[in-house]
Amino acid sequence: MYYVLLSGGSGKRLWPLSNDARPKQYLKVVNKENNSMERCSMLQRVWEQLGEAGIAEQAVITAGSEQVELIKSQVKEARIAVEPGRRDTFAAVLLSCSWLLKHGASREDYAAIMPVDPYTEGSYFETVKKLEAIMRESGAEVGLMGAAPSYPATKYGYILPGEKKDGWFKVRGFAEKPDEEKAEALLKEGALWNCGVFCVKIGDILERTKKYGVPEDYDALCAAYESLPKISFDYEVLEKAEHLAAVEFDGYWKDLGTWDALADQMSTDTIGNVVLDDTCENTQVINELKMPVAVMGTRDLVVVAAQDGILVADKSQTANVKAIASAFDSRPMFEERRWGTLETLDDTESQGQTTLTRKICIYDGMTSSYHYHEHRDEIWTVLRGTGELILEGTKIPLSQGKAVCIRKNQRHAVKAFHDFEYIEIHVGTSSGNEDINRITFHWDEIELSHIL
Repeated sequence: MYYVLLSGGSGKRLWPLSNDARPKQYLKVVNKENNSMERCSMLQRVWEQLGEAGIAEQAVITAGSEQVELIKSQVKEARIAVEPGRRDTFAAVLLSCSWLLKHGASREDYAAIMPVDPYTEGSYFETVKKLEAIMRESGAEVGLMGAAPSYPATKYGYILPGEKKDGWFKVRGFAEKPDEEKAEALLKEGALWNCGVFCVKIGDILERTKKYGVPEDYDALCAAYESLPKISFDYEVLEKAEHLAAVEFDGYWKDLGTWDALADQMSTDTIGNVVLDDTCENTQVINELKMPVAVMGTRDLVVVAAQDGILVADKSQTANVKAIASAFDSRPMFEERRWGTLETLDDTESQGQTTLTRKICIYDGMTSSYHYHEHRDEIWTVLRGTGELILEGTKIPLSQGKAVCIRKNQRHAVKAFHDFEYIEIHVGTSSGNEDINRITFHWDEIELSHIL
């Protein structure tokens, strides 16, 4: 069986840390292990658990192209099925199965689809591994996994159990997020939290390409991806299926989709330069800024200070953060990449001219792509470290205090010999990622341009 981790969405319920450039599954704010002070991202935690379960080699992450570098920076060995656009979970599952078929799977193989960001324990993945056997035994169209509820939650959907079998049960329906009274009634019925895990036969899913007139070949499907409907797998498949089977996961599981849920899993009440005095109760503070944050006399609050904004919220209101964040439509001020980080210091537009100032850090031994810009010049000033710039085939050594100007349409790439940090100023009619024309990511090919 293969395992697909769906990594979509921007996680705006965790604004201001989470955005389109750095979705919630990549934030390094959760405990690496239970009772551990070491922090990691949700993706890194789940990938390590996949390894412990012995299934990481059969796993693939399905994500948009804008997340590829970020994934590689956190899990270098990950295989990635790249989505050419956002079309919701049905299209993502279809694309995932097509990718698996291209990379060695057969139409008779099964794929377990799961979110990339559950906060759970190792037995979760041992339960997922049972889904293939349940599919074969039951003959179900889709196999599901639900978590045994520990309280009548109103923020999760529910799987309604039908006839029970040996180790699994038939599914008689679903319940959307209920009110508290309905949630208590669902628990009495034996309903399970729907944790978004399901198993399908690869060939059965690929048959659905015929309905939409798209090819099942991965590369051709990518080209036709925009013609697929924006619809969830639940609406397109689960609600129309006549025969569903499910297995119960009886262990710890939580969706860290809101700040109150995430705060509960933090190994410390503060991250960053924070003073939280003794008069505070049930308050967590995360500060990514260089300036200090002091909090006094608060109760039941989450405070988050980041380059993209500052959030001060009562924990009972954190489910509404996404609606607040949607009102802000600005460039992400902090981004993580495969090779390092970008921090925007200033972004100004006046009379059709744009200036953008960023601090860029490239990790030891990492390289940028070989690329050029059509609508801007760049001025670099090295702050620390050493590196090498290839500019139109010429090698230029870079070190602290060195400055260089890169003109429009000049091909260039940089490699860090030691952790390398510089200020980059864009001057032109466009700036940022929208004016990048990449030639290659491979340093060997870039160096060949120097030889030629």
